[in-house]
Amino acid sequence: MKRIIAILFTMVALVSCRGGFTASECDVIFRGEDEVMQVMSVANSADSLLLRSQSLPMSAQMVGSEELATLCRRMLATVSAPEHDGVGIAAPQVGILRRMVAVQRFDKEGAPFEFFLNPEIIATHGEKQVGGEGCLSVPDRHGKVERFQNIVLRYRDVEFVEHTETVEGFTAVIFQHEIDHLDGVLYIDREQK
Repeated sequence: MKRIIAILFTMVALVSCRGGFTASECDVIFRGEDEVMQVMSVANSADSLLLRSQSLPMSAQMVGSEELATLCRRMLATVSAPEHDGVGIAAPQVGILRRMVAVQRFDKEGAPFEFFLNPEIIATHGEKQVGGEGCLSVPDRHGKVERFQNIVLRYRDVEFVEHTETVEGFTAVIFQHEIDHLDGVLYIDREQK
């Protein structure tokens, strides 16, 4: 009976998955009854392999889709959940190998979370500084990482409009951490010994 239900669920996901996401991505996006998604962890070997993978670009076809809206809503619920209480999250951390991050903008009034599609750091300024970091995907651990305090970021917003902006301070550090996730890099790879 469970196998039949799983097959039916997969068929529904295949039929209902539009917006440029794959059927397996749609399965992850719509899986579960609550808003909080499972966070991939280095403690799990399958999760660790996914976290070490290169993410694919987001496409214009994905914009405005129910899949993207649901993924944004669920990623925000996940990073904001009391058990996580993070300041940023990348799509690979919830099992979606796409170039998308959510970052809490401490450089803006009210420190809102915003979503960034295909973000890339196109320039850095000044010297690096060492600061403390942790990660939802590396539970119960913190370390010191050297990061730039001033970056130039190019990205697309959730309407796929391209932007370029300079970001400074702690928010710049968050962007560097989250963009690393899109390339399969974890903060522990950059940790100061």
